[in-house]
Amino acid sequence: MTFDRSLEKVVLGLLGFLTLSAIFILLVILGAVFWKGAPAIDWEFLTQASSDFGTSGGILYQTAGTLILMTGAVIVSLPVALGTALFQTEYLRSQRLKKVFRNMIYSLNGMPTILFGLVGYMVFGIYLETGVSWLTGTLILAVMILPTLQLSFQQAVEALPEKYRDQATSLGLSPSAMIRAVILPQSLFGIVTGVLLGLARAAGETAAIMFTATTFSGITLPATWTDPVPTLQTHILVLAQEALNPEAVAHAWGSGWVLLTLTFLLIAGAFFCRSRMPMESER
Repeated sequence: MTFDRSLEKVVLGLLGFLTLSAIFILLVILGAVFWKGAPAIDWEFLTQASSDFGTSGGILYQTAGTLILMTGAVIVSLPVALGTALFQTEYLRSQRLKKVFRNMIYSLNGMPTILFGLVGYMVFGIYLETGVSWLTGTLILAVMILPTLQLSFQQAVEALPEKYRDQATSLGLSPSAMIRAVILPQSLFGIVTGVLLGLARAAGETAAIMFTATTFSGITLPATWTDPVPTLQTHILVLAQEALNPEAVAHAWGSGWVLLTLTFLLIAGAFFCRSRMPMESER
């Protein structure tokens, strides 16, 4: 008994240490970005265009380009992810096929991001002739975040208590009517969470859009479907390589501060929306 209690204490201590380590890593990253990036933040930095290859001016167009790619990717990926999740949960009866589809989605989620860029540019940029453009980047990001959205939606739908489906069936609702009246409203928190995770992943991706959607300097907002856009990710990547230039490094940290703040604002907005949507199953 004494040995078991001692072992339990050791395991509990180890788990607590691992938990605190993960939190510590997060705090170190947040602290470093905000501490190093805050001195570069002012009104001009946020509202002016960059100049001198990013070492002066601001990041207005880089922020706008990042928002364009993130928003476009979610708009394109959302209906596809929702449709596939509903098909697998409400219409597909074969457990074997469900397992096959789920494993394929997991495999897609583990694909190296650089391969998304290579294949995506071949399909969209070359075959569909969209070139290096914000449209190509949006479509590639939409494919990349599709597994995240789809799995979040599917888990939310599968987590619904079976009594909702039983009551809907007893009322004579067809599958499509049950989806509209029961499944979607009760799974709304999962949809919001999936969109949140998709936005977070889209905001962090650099490799796939680096050579498919953006160039570093000389561009502002896109005027056509085939124009590239500047992004914060590429801006940070290029400036961070100028280690001997303090102005470039300061702007890189400032851009990182803005990217991190943007991500947290989206997360806070999603949690706020989630808190305004009380679910029937939680009442």
